[in-house]
Amino acid sequence: MRIDSLSQAGNRNGKFAVLFEDGTTANVSVAQIADFGLYSGLELPEAEYSKLREQLKLSSAKARAMRILGSRNYSSSEMERRLISKGESLETAKETVRWLEDVGAVDDPKYAEAIARHYSAKGYGVFKIKDELYRRGIAREMWDDALAGLDNMHDAAYDFIEKKLGGSREKADIRRAADALCARGFSYDEARDAVSRFLDRTDDM
Repeated sequence: MRIDSLSQAGNRNGKFAVLFEDGTTANVSVAQIADFGLYSGLELPEAEYSKLREQLKLSSAKARAMRILGSRNYSSSEMERRLISKGESLETAKETVRWLEDVGAVDDPKYAEAIARHYSAKGYGVFKIKDELYRRGIAREMWDDALAGLDNMHDAAYDFIEKKLGGSREKADIRRAADALCARGFSYDEARDAVSRFLDRTDDM
């Protein structure tokens, strides 16, 4: 494949525009020009042309991934799905994710811990946190470590029940409060213990 022209790409810092004989174009970096020895009139062997195209796809995917990460953190699984949804091939998406992991831009264990802390701080229980970890594609073997650093969940359950009930000891109110606690991802046992603590403390008042 012959290169018909190689010129600076407008306002793109450090990028050069390549026009191939078939009419296709690409933006390449100085490093890629040096690696492939690119210049106007060069006849690129098919193998080298294919290799350059693959490298350009990967460079584009990496740049796209970094732009995506500008909005929020992602797990490796989320990023892979997002890149594919943007038109990247499965192979390119996987290679890009490996690169993100290597440079520390995607870190599933740290992300899992952040998710666990966030939802715990908002008053949610373990089941809700696990649902979020699953939904975000965090591997199950990372869940225990993510949950290990959380504050006492029993205290969180009690605080919710106390706030929900105010001073009421009506059975209907207690049942609704316990149901609401379970809906937030706490277990039945945690809800029962929280209600028992609430009743014991209000007995002492």
